[in-house]
Amino acid sequence: MKKWLGVFGILVLLIGGCSNEESVDVNDDVSKDNPSGDLAPLSKKTKVVIAEDGAASGAGFYIANDKGYFADYNIEVEFATFANSDDMLPALASGEVDIAGGISSASFFNAIAQGIDVKIIADKGHNADGKSYFTFVIADDLADEIKDYSDLKGKRIAVSSENGVDDYIFHIMLDHAGLTKDDVEFVLMPDFGNMMAAIENGSIDAALQIEPLITTGVAQGIHVRFGDATDYAPEAQIAMVLGSPQFLNEERDVALRFMAAYLKGVRDYNDAFKKDIGKDEIIEIMTKYTRLKDAAVWEDVYVTGLNPDGKMFIGDIRDQYELYKKNGAIRGEFKFDEAIDTSLTEKAVEIIGEYE
Repeated sequence: MKKWLGVFGILVLLIGGCSNEESVDVNDDVSKDNPSGDLAPLSKKTKVVIAEDGAASGAGFYIANDKGYFADYNIEVEFATFANSDDMLPALASGEVDIAGGISSASFFNAIAQGIDVKIIADKGHNADGKSYFTFVIADDLADEIKDYSDLKGKRIAVSSENGVDDYIFHIMLDHAGLTKDDVEFVLMPDFGNMMAAIENGSIDAALQIEPLITTGVAQGIHVRFGDATDYAPEAQIAMVLGSPQFLNEERDVALRFMAAYLKGVRDYNDAFKKDIGKDEIIEIMTKYTRLKDAAVWEDVYVTGLNPDGKMFIGDIRDQYELYKKNGAIRGEFKFDEAIDTSLTEKAVEIIGEYE
């Protein structure tokens, strides 16, 4: 009896010693002896389908894939494209797609309010302070005439959508300028390329434009940047990472590893464009996956802001919703507490550490 008690005591000490020394979270399979250094790879290769179409805001996905961060966890990603977001959201809700990018709009909120069950889980695009990739431009020959936002009174301004994030930024700019929508001529123009042509031929005076067309137009002398969107909308949440409920709940171990890999890609992106670390490699990856194929242009454009810890401006998402609701564009009730779930992202940051 004494012999077995002694053996049991030794086992208790050994187990206790291992637990204290390694702090292993069994549920997350945390291990120090694996390629990624934080979470053990999945026992079998698992495919994750991402709805992504080459937008620059998908940088975290592209970099993580190209640099092997997904592969470290035994995850294989497949990029799927959809004609429009109306097709993408049902596919995400049904589990046909695991991860997607979403842009705030009344139709997006309405889809979720009316039963399309998707979760908003992380940042996928915002304007970097003073270097907005999505901001207003004015005709080059009006630069001497339009020097302040209030000078836009009576001008023809092109915006790509109504009751979407573009329209939201447009309205905030007007408030900042002390103007109303009635003080300007709103021109709905869904194609950003057409905006540049319209400024060049004089049919509009200003536009809420996007990179790389902003940089291209400046280089060609067609338009000039007009201030910066962060002057009046410093925390505009432009795009979000969305997750399928099935993926987040039923494949939590896969989802957690996916998010950790995604954030590593986002951090390399921030290292490149904010700290000039490994920039050539990241630009090469971006030219490979996105529609902007000219590496030289990547040196000049203002890039999409991506939070290295995946944090969103949740208060701004609420503000956008309230504007669309005020405009009468919202149908049904959007339940923020149910639709926004940052727990996966927070857990991934807890494991890989905060970005420095």
